[in-house]
Amino acid sequence: MKIGYLGILMSLFLGVGPLMAQSQDDDKTTNLQRLVEVDQCVACHIDEEALPEGLHENDIHLRVGLSCAGCHGGDPTSDDMDIAMDPARGYVGIPDKREVPRFCGKCHSDINFMRQFRPQVETDQEEQYYTSRHGKLLLKGDTKVAVCTDCHTSHAVFPASDPRSSVYPTNVPITCKKCHSDPDYMASYKIPTDQFEKYAESVHGQALLKKKDVGAPACNDCHGNHGALPPGVTSIGQVCGNCHINNLQYFQKTKMAEEFKKMDLHDCIECHGYHSVPPTNDDMVGVGEQSTCIDCHDEGDEGYKAAVQIRQLLLDLTTAIDSAKVLKKRVQIIGMDDLDIEYLLKDAHQQLIHARTVVHTFDPKQVEEKTKTGLERAKEAIQLALEEIKEYHRRRKGFLFATLFTTLLIIGLFIKLRQIESEQKSES
Repeated sequence: MKIGYLGILMSLFLGVGPLMAQSQDDDKTTNLQRLVEVDQCVACHIDEEALPEGLHENDIHLRVGLSCAGCHGGDPTSDDMDIAMDPARGYVGIPDKREVPRFCGKCHSDINFMRQFRPQVETDQEEQYYTSRHGKLLLKGDTKVAVCTDCHTSHAVFPASDPRSSVYPTNVPITCKKCHSDPDYMASYKIPTDQFEKYAESVHGQALLKKKDVGAPACNDCHGNHGALPPGVTSIGQVCGNCHINNLQYFQKTKMAEEFKKMDLHDCIECHGYHSVPPTNDDMVGVGEQSTCIDCHDEGDEGYKAAVQIRQLLLDLTTAIDSAKVLKKRVQIIGMDDLDIEYLLKDAHQQLIHARTVVHTFDPKQVEEKTKTGLERAKEAIQLALEEIKEYHRRRKGFLFATLFTTLLIIGLFIKLRQIESEQKSES
């Protein structure tokens, strides 16, 4: 009976699978096919093999029923080119690049129209665009700057959540790179063109482009989307603080933050950089070769002394944690209980994370509050590991004595048995 049911299920699966695949294939083609029946623009362009370059059948506009006339105007019901492309019927053809933002804004800035597709859709993209560096230059007549179609494409527009989209998180740097990494194209703007290369090697770029972590920041997370601008002195900290909130809050309360404002220095990038942000490590603190502190502080001043103290506090804690990890590994190898040691190490490591964040107070006392607790946990882990190792050796000795005793007992019994056998033979 079970075999019969299994056979039925397999038959259904094998039968429905191809149907589902066929259905998906049909969905991909029906966007254009259904328009051919009612839209002479599409029908004619297909007949003439003159469909727009880059057109994708699953373009978001096609999927919701908007065809050529939805953007370019005209009369899609007529197969007469003069009628279909009559300006009197609203035909505008290919818009001038300077008109593209307003061209797209005819729909995307109309809340009543856009609500048909997404009730909570934003409709301020065009307004934001004209506050951006791109938008301001476009208003001045610079047609080299990016407009909607440069970033979103013209006929292969997908939701930003779709991996095929040119503005999907992992694709954003590539999209921006098309212009910003071209030295010839960007020559007149007198700005660097190595941003992508630096970003790709940074901790953010490695996370996004290599590990595909879409939570990592791309260009638009720092510069903005439609209102893209280089972050200014007053906003750079807030940009970084969107993710690194605790670091920002600690820093803003420091004397250094006040001095940075007076000197027109950017909050975070003076130590961490911007496009080429390296992974942080404890050597950035202190007075060693990799330290950022010595870029500003000279030997003997308060900042120099604080850097030395903070680095030592972090070193003491990391050393204790590393020692505990080595002992924990030994405990695991010998098969003893490491569960409590693991919990203590997690607590110690959490305190280390807190301490590294509190570094942004530049106050050794506040850092010590975290490292002190972490050291206590690490030392407890070390002590517990040593006790487990000691217990292991105690058990080995006990086992050795027990084995020796058992062996001697067996030998004694063997000798006694042989003695009894010998006596029985002599009596017989």
